[in-house]
Amino acid sequence: MTQTTDTGTETLDHAIARTQGLDTLLRDLTDRAVQQVPGADACSVTVRRAGRLMTLAGSTGLPSGLDLRQYENGSGPCVDAAETGSAMYSPDLAAETRWPAYTEYALATGVRCVLALPLTVEGATGAALNLYGVEPDALARGREEARTFAERVSDAIDEALRIERRQASAPDVRTALLSRSVIDQAIGMLMARERIDAHRAMERLRRISQDRNVKLRDLCAQVVARASDAASHGRK
Repeated sequence: MTQTTDTGTETLDHAIARTQGLDTLLRDLTDRAVQQVPGADACSVTVRRAGRLMTLAGSTGLPSGLDLRQYENGSGPCVDAAETGSAMYSPDLAAETRWPAYTEYALATGVRCVLALPLTVEGATGAALNLYGVEPDALARGREEARTFAERVSDAIDEALRIERRQASAPDVRTALLSRSVIDQAIGMLMARERIDAHRAMERLRRISQDRNVKLRDLCAQVVARASDAASHGRK
């Protein structure tokens, strides 16, 4: 199914290309949330990747520590929303008792209320849209708009992540194949020159790579390049 942004019939593929990638698209979504949800002064998107929570995007003016402190402590509204699948709302952090370590930091940044809404994202065990207000209970009148926005952008974020994975897979495969090819060439050259088997050739290359603090792929590329240069000079 073709996903569209709320600017019309533009597909996400086109939107990602227009905004120079997924990061910029998600940043636009968080900025749009601040504009559309009454009482919201900042917004971020939390997603679990590789077993840990991370912020995929944050709106303009979002203090970086607002989400990071929650991830470090394993506690906070966006952590709880992502992990439990339930909305978390704190109308006034000055009277909040659920997340004491986080609350102290958030209040120091000027944040007084937080609304975290769970998002359904394929390939992730937890995700949340996080909204921050600087006045007590500022987000109360915008909770319905926030839910509607979260439902609308959840599919968009999900599809955008799929597009990102699809776009990234092709160059990753090409890089892996090129790396394997140059390593095999270097092993073959070392076998012929030193008259050793493939296992010993590989072990020697690995040891040199570690001693020189050079990636194995880069070391093998150097070996192949030197051999090619030597062959070229020999033909002259």
